[in-house]
Amino acid sequence: MPRVASLHIHPVKGARGIALDRTTLDLEGLAGDRRWMLVDEAGRFVSQREMPELALLDAQPDPDGLHLSLPEGGERFVATPDGGARLTVRVWGDEVEAAAASPEDDAAVSRWFGRSLRLVHFDAGSRRLVSRDWLERDAPVGFADGFPLLIATQESLRGLNREIVAAGGEAVPMSRFRPNLVLSGAEPFADDGWATIRVGDVLFDLVKPCARCIVTTTDQDTGARDGPEPLATLARLRRSADGRAPGALFGWNAVPRSGGRLAVGDAVEVVTERPGGWPLR
Repeated sequence: MPRVASLHIHPVKGARGIALDRTTLDLEGLAGDRRWMLVDEAGRFVSQREMPELALLDAQPDPDGLHLSLPEGGERFVATPDGGARLTVRVWGDEVEAAAASPEDDAAVSRWFGRSLRLVHFDAGSRRLVSRDWLERDAPVGFADGFPLLIATQESLRGLNREIVAAGGEAVPMSRFRPNLVLSGAEPFADDGWATIRVGDVLFDLVKPCARCIVTTTDQDTGARDGPEPLATLARLRRSADGRAPGALFGWNAVPRSGGRLAVGDAVEVVTERPGGWPLR
């Protein structure tokens, strides 16, 4: 039976991840995952797609806010904003009313990255929903790209790395894919055939395969682009044949049906399957 191998949150969207032994879950995802975000002067989210050095930003949650730091200098405690000052921000096609951090916090992160940035928080007054193109019910999501959770398996990564190495490339770590739940004990890419799984007491709907982008080519330890892999091999072997989700696929976007508690070692049960899996070219 598959089990949870690791759990991960990314407190600031696009920034460094944190591995956890156990955590709580709400309908928006793992507690503390992608509830903060950097935006540009137009209020549009900033990610590693255009700013790979964002991978170097370490964000450690605190009951009252975040401790932010960079390896080469720069450290600051950011208090959770009270929500009095708000900013309309954009995540892909969605507009969200977010709580704005202080001007002093904005100035600090702008100085660190050498461009004008603002820091915002997804608080109780913020609202965003998963696209109904993929789900028949309303489901909330924070600042993640589109869904509360990303699930991947260790075996899929091993299978991918075998192909990369066979083609003369270097194996990549799971951190390149920035998942929330990493599972083990399944066949490579078995998740293509999973529709609903149970982890502990929580049901998750795997609603859309994750089309990967240039972020997967960013070394998460150095914040630098590191060649064409794994994107090149994924594009060769895992290209979607379904126009609803175009691109090179790895991992699945998931939506929980309830809150709960999750821990490394939790058993994973495949409750319903997706006949035929997901079509690939």
